[in-house]
Amino acid sequence: MTTRKPLADSDDTGDSERAMNYGKEQVAVYRTYATPLEGVRTIPESDFDGRENTLFGLDVRVQVEGEEFLPSFSEGDNSMVVATDSMKNFILHHAGEYDGATLEGFLEYVGSRFLDTYDQMEAVTVSADEIPFDERPVPAEDSEGFEASDLVFGVSDDESGYGEIALERDGDDTAITGQTSGVTDLEFVKVSGSSFTDYVQDEYTTLPEREDRTLYISLDVFWTYDDATDALGDDPERYVPAEQVRDIAGVVFDEYDSNSIQDLIYRIGLRVLERYPQLESVSFEANNRTWIEVRDDPEGDATVLREPARPTGFQQFSMDRGDLEGE
Repeated sequence: MTTRKPLADSDDTGDSERAMNYGKEQVAVYRTYATPLEGVRTIPESDFDGRENTLFGLDVRVQVEGEEFLPSFSEGDNSMVVATDSMKNFILHHAGEYDGATLEGFLEYVGSRFLDTYDQMEAVTVSADEIPFDERPVPAEDSEGFEASDLVFGVSDDESGYGEIALERDGDDTAITGQTSGVTDLEFVKVSGSSFTDYVQDEYTTLPEREDRTLYISLDVFWTYDDATDALGDDPERYVPAEQVRDIAGVVFDEYDSNSIQDLIYRIGLRVLERYPQLESVSFEANNRTWIEVRDDPEGDATVLREPARPTGFQQFSMDRGDLEGE
């Protein structure tokens, strides 16, 4: 889910800042044998301690800004315009030059190269969704059983990492003006240990209270660092991997009997902020995809469920370190 920068809103005086940018999106780039991510600090909720980066795939979006692009809009003068096809080629080329190990590090690298190369670009925002791959098991050569192949991978439909880095000129250098990291398209089903009760009951209410339900949610989690440079992964111990945040969400879901999705994401947020003191904030978008029970009479605890009808509910929430201090 690549984010898009919204058009500027008018301020209280009736004036508005001009929205003027352009760029390229859905630039799929693949790199084999990128630099491995090593030295990551481990946490109790996850066994993730790094990745080989044998396959490093990204779906990239770049957006550039600068006053010198105004004539291309107002006069049809393209003399300052860098063709978006050239932007695509620029991204693909620099995927071969990047020697780091993280999605966010690549975004900062290629964004800085844009500003270094094209003087008419005053600011650039680069974002990307990770294109995930699964290691495929093959028979182990030296023992019974199976091991992960180091050559064959499956294209995954699972969750993926996300990053966005905004940069602008700072004298002869570039400065990060915005940063977001994330993990998107998480999907969890908890078969028991979730409830939804004590909500408003009025003439519009038809939903029955559920003391114990099978809860199915999709979830996107985003975070920002107090120091945006920590997102680049140059110091792996201060880098927050998407895989660990994914695992925190699953562990918290398993541990708590939550009375709502709102309750659940708040508890996940607290745990993320506890584990990573280098983070400034964490935010969520959740979607309720809970199946509808149609039979509860089979033997034991078995139930039969069906897909829910549209529409579905969603929740958005953001937290910062003040929420943690209040606990």
